[in-house]
Amino acid sequence: MTHGWPGSVVELLETIGPLTDPTAHGGTPDDAFHLVLPSLPGYGFSGEPTELGWESGRIARAWAELMDRLGYPRYVAQGGDVGASVTDAMGRQAPEGLLGIHVNLLAGALGIKDQLPAESEQERAAHKALETFTTDGFRYFLEQSTRPQTIGYSLLDSPVGLAAWMLDHDTDSYYEISRAFVDGEPAGGLTRDSIVDNITLYWLTGTGASAARWYWEFGRFVAGARAAGQAPPAVAVPVGFTTFPGEIWAAPRSWVETVYPGVAYFNEVDSGGHFPAWEEPEIFSTEVRAAFRPLRKS
Repeated sequence: MTHGWPGSVVELLETIGPLTDPTAHGGTPDDAFHLVLPSLPGYGFSGEPTELGWESGRIARAWAELMDRLGYPRYVAQGGDVGASVTDAMGRQAPEGLLGIHVNLLAGALGIKDQLPAESEQERAAHKALETFTTDGFRYFLEQSTRPQTIGYSLLDSPVGLAAWMLDHDTDSYYEISRAFVDGEPAGGLTRDSIVDNITLYWLTGTGASAARWYWEFGRFVAGARAAGQAPPAVAVPVGFTTFPGEIWAAPRSWVETVYPGVAYFNEVDSGGHFPAWEEPEIFSTEVRAAFRPLRKS
């Protein structure tokens, strides 16, 4: 399972119990997983890349190599935020042993928003949310995809600067995190203490700048692919998708089917947002179990 930015493995910790010991959390022994929760390159416990090119596709290839070296001949992959981009790339590369993927952010919507349906009320609401993000919540993305080193100096110079950037980089995340951090209204594992833990992980490992550079790599890769007229290959493994209502843009099924034709599993749940493993670990774990259950017999 792959975390995102400005998250880390901290956002996934509360899912370890439900996914590895499902009988204690409303599941059955057959639902148990081994979990591999790597830090993205340049984040937290992972080393900082020493060469260019560490965009989602290269990370996806590294994850496939990691699973092979760990001795897993059959596995599945899950991700949200940056992790959704990496997991999507894994699905398109379809390395040997990967049985399927599950994502909870429709990252592909950003590049094709004019092609997405806008007929139903739900679809129009998703379009409005996506438009709000790209006009009012996207500036951190532009900064880190064009000048990651500029913001990076302040992220390494001041823990207050690091915390401010991580807490208030976009409106949606600000409201979600501030409810727990300022208002004392935690959502699941998204508590004041775990937010401080996450910020501290970045600070003590000095990875504020190196984590931001993924956006630069991603931006260069996308621009290069578009200039070359290269469309991404189709996903070659079964795809599961869960829509959480508090997501930055809560993708309706029609949108998911546009990005992932023939989606194998789709569900909309009643609670959770952009950090579902952090906010709603039990719901998130139930969705992961459900999405991958049919693949256990394949």
